[in-house]
Amino acid sequence: MKEQVSYHNNYITGISFISALGGYLFGFDFAVISGALPFLRSAFDLSSLEAGFLTGSLALGCIIGSLFAGNFSDLHGRKPGLLLSALIFALSALGMAFAPSLLVFLIMRFCAGIGVGMASLLSPMYIAEISPAAVRGRNVAINQLTIVVGILITNLINYLLAKKGVDAWRWMFGLGVVPSLLFLLGVSWLPESPRWLIKAGKSSEAEKVLLKLGNNVFTQNTIKDIQDSLSGNGHSSFKEIFSKSLRPAVIIGIGLAVFQQFCGINVVFNYTSIIFGSAGANINRQLLETVSIGVVNLLFTILAMRLVDRLGRRPLMLIGSIGLSMIYIVLAFILQNKLPLYALSIFVLMAIALYASTLAPVTWVLISEIFPNKIRGKALSIAIVSLWSAYFLLVFTFPVLAEKTGAYGPFYLYAGICVLGFLFVKRNVKETKGQTLEQLEQHFLAH
Repeated sequence: MKEQVSYHNNYITGISFISALGGYLFGFDFAVISGALPFLRSAFDLSSLEAGFLTGSLALGCIIGSLFAGNFSDLHGRKPGLLLSALIFALSALGMAFAPSLLVFLIMRFCAGIGVGMASLLSPMYIAEISPAAVRGRNVAINQLTIVVGILITNLINYLLAKKGVDAWRWMFGLGVVPSLLFLLGVSWLPESPRWLIKAGKSSEAEKVLLKLGNNVFTQNTIKDIQDSLSGNGHSSFKEIFSKSLRPAVIIGIGLAVFQQFCGINVVFNYTSIIFGSAGANINRQLLETVSIGVVNLLFTILAMRLVDRLGRRPLMLIGSIGLSMIYIVLAFILQNKLPLYALSIFVLMAIALYASTLAPVTWVLISEIFPNKIRGKALSIAIVSLWSAYFLLVFTFPVLAEKTGAYGPFYLYAGICVLGFLFVKRNVKETKGQTLEQLEQHFLAH
């Protein structure tokens, strides 16, 4: 009887979680600013423009980290890149905690962004490359799960540390060294990506890794598929990435990455204090709202992990984009008319729930799987640089827009962007669930 393909699911899930610890650190650096910002505004006497730049400075580092990680991981492997990002995380956390001035703090937050940018590219890419097609969506969504766990735990710690007084922000940032060191230890145990090993001419090492992931049939089939996809391809260049055959996948990747940020939800994560403060909430209520946001974010991300390989990527993206547009209009109305705080809380949590179960995890899944093997590192770096550039523009402009138009004004803008995102997904994004990375490559090159 012919042997069937089988996978070692426990091992694959375990190494996916370890790689996804980069997502936890992403969540930490992403969320810590929300709790620390009221203290930083006082400590450094920040204007709205300075507060926006301080928040967005992380994204500037992310852009550099994403560009560097794509090329570095193509040359040296996914594992060394993950190790380097963990080290940068640890050092920058200490640097921010002990920063003696605003300039030093900004430099350290920029450095933290380099680590975040590297991990935001390498963690989902590594998971996609070691996961069988049937569970790839769920496994890449593990990265989003660890991001939201990082956000929730950081928000809880921020809430508890707020009682430490004016220097509470130093503790908030300094505690980031703990998960950074755990990530560093975990990554040192990971195997290298078999797809990178074959691309680097190390087929025997790739076979050993694949045999840990599945049985012999799975191993031989995967090796053949990867070798076929790489045949005749030498070192890829950025010029080649925008060639006629590859351009559609790259445009879709960039479009999805930019839309995930311009949809506007990250102003809720980063500026909870401004949004709820404009509605009359005190600092304690503001920090409590960040905890509620973190809990809902976690619960609905877990739901998304069950849906992404069942319902598919495209339906979830369509539901998320049009649903957010409608919720934002209601949110803007609540803020504009100063309706009770509980109404604001309900619709903010509805927006978070919808985003967490649709656009947040599915975007990362799609951009980690639509690019061909030979250009995946560089193409993914372009998409993620676009994502972080959009994030910087979003968080840099919100405090200024909120000051000029009121906190409600930007949400009308984000509602319009979500409608445009719905149309982009409807026109351009095809379903990818259940297909191997090599099958997806043939699909995109054929179109």
